[in-house]
Amino acid sequence: MTKPARFVIEDTGITLAQALKFMGVAETGGQGKMFVGEGRVRVNGEVELRKRRQMVAGDIVEVNLDGQHTGEREVSGRKKG
Repeated sequence: MTKPARFVIEDTGITLAQALKFMGVAETGGQGKMFVGEGRVRVNGEVELRKRRQMVAGDIVEVNLDGQHTGEREVSGRKKG
């Protein structure tokens, strides 16, 4: 398996549905919630059904849309300049 691409969260308290939107997987937060509700999203290797799951540094998100694996993204934490 390839090394996951990194997705850096710049805000605290981001939910899984919001992360999918910011990652470019979902066009809206509502669409992100739909993907989660359909069981298409894994966090740290496990199917995640909680749409409002709070993401933390180190979480790895995998998404499967229409049978196509879109890859993995690692949530690497908050970055401040």
